[in-house]
Formats: sequence, structure tokens, C-alpha cells
Amino acid sequence: MHKIEGVILDWAGTTIDYGCFAPVHVFIDIFKHAGIEVTMEEARAPMGMLKMDHIREMLKMPRISGLWEARFGRAFNEQDVENLYAEFEPALMSSLKEYTDPIPGVVETVRELKEMGLKIGSTTGYTQSMMDVVVPHAGSKGYSTDFYITPDGTNSLGRPYPYMIYRNMEALKLSAAWKVIKVGDTVSDIKEGSNAGVWSVGVNNGSSELGLSLDEFNALSKRDQETAIAKTEQTFIQNGADFTIKSMSELPQLIVRINYLIAKGERPHKALTK
Repeated sequence: MHKIEGVILDWAGTTIDYGCFAPVHVFIDIFKHAGIEVTMEEARAPMGMLKMDHIREMLKMPRISGLWEARFGRAFNEQDVENLYAEFEPALMSSLKEYTDPIPGVVETVRELKEMGLKIGSTTGYTQSMMDVVVPHAGSKGYSTDFYITPDGTNSLGRPYPYMIYRNMEALKLSAAWKVIKVGDTVSDIKEGSNAGVWSVGVNNGSSELGLSLDEFNALSKRDQETAIAKTEQTFIQNGADFTIKSMSELPQLIVRINYLIAKGERPHKALTK
């Protein structure tokens, strides 16, 4: 039938860990230990990528690469990436279970999606060892998916490559890319979905792109909340999102809308060309 068969969700910042804070502070800390002060914005910019790739992308940023050369008298190399990651992984693992609470509304929304007959897959920038912590702890709090895969299962080719989505489609027996929706909270998520040829949706509340804790967001005036959300929406759209939603609770209604578009012959935007 010409309708959506499955939804593939990101984890941190989309379905758990409001604001995607688990990795952010660790990225800041490992660079600080190396004598480099990085900003919250710089630490968040590559979010959603395999964490080794995330570190590499941070080191490529002009300001950070300049600080690195000033401190060490040379450009960074792959050994530096590996050294930073060797510090990152155990630091993250030690606190990861504390960042597995489902984002408000997610458990109910996923239940509704399953009642609609949809299969629920997932992709992540976490490694398998990290997900070995995340999955059972999130499950004990009511959130689970039908399938998940990490970049470890795609030869370390994580986002923005589309391969984790393809593995979901295979495992869940989803018949065509245009019958699949990918939902995420980072630019890397959006590009992953676009590159896979599926409907790519950015979620705002709780997202790494928004970059606020629940308390911080609630403390904003309504006008400031709307301004922050509008900025996040624009970032998603500029990077290839077909749609944005303010929260996961809007997803079931969006699926009804997409099914209507599919029935009219419309398909997702083509994969990004840059």
C-alpha cells in the first residue's frame, strides 16, 4: 500500500536525554584536558556523528585547529584523534546511564505509532558498547525500538552516510525508502535521512540543535521559545529536512499528512548533493 511503513528514530536528543547533554560535557572536558577551551556550540556542531568522527570534525574547525597548532606547534593528526577518543569513551561510559530518561511524550508517541501498525527502527552516533548501556536503561523506563544499529554495524560508516537506515529497512522489511521516515535532532540526522532517500524530519524540543535543558527551555518567555524553535527549524530545512516538528507528539499527525502526500504521488526530497 502507498503509505508509511516504518519510522527510524535517533536516540539522544530525539527520544532520550533531553538536550543531548551526555556527550557534550565530555567533549568539552577532553579538549580542556588537552589545553584547548572549546565552546558549547563547537562541541555540539558535529552532533549525531560517530563519536570518533565528531572529534575529528571538531579538530578541523578553524578556531580549534588554530589553537591546537599554537599549543603543539603542528597540525593535529590521526593519533591525536585516537588519543582524545581514548579519553572520551570511558568518561562517557561512566555517566551514560544517567542520561537515558525518555523525553516527555516519547513513550506515548511510540506506543501510538505501533498501534498504527508502524515498525520502529533507530540509528545512533553511539557505539555498540555505549548502546549496551543505553538500551536496557531506556527500556526499563518504558522506551524501546523494534531494531537499532550503531556505526559498528556498518564498518564505522555512520552519519551522514545512509547505511544504518538501509540496515533498518532490511531488518524491518520496509519495502521502499519513500515509505520510511527518519526523525532526528541534528544536522547529521537530517543529512542521513536525505542521503538515504527517506522522508527526513527534524524535531525541535529536546534537540541538540536547540541546545537547552528542559528547565532552561521552560524558563524562556513564550516569545523566546518561539524564536529559538524557529531558528532550529530553519537550520533543519536549510540542511534538507522535508518537515520539522516541535515535539515527538506531533509525529503521528505528520505521518497522516505524509500518507496523503504519498497518495498524491509525492516523494521525499532527493539526496543532498553537497
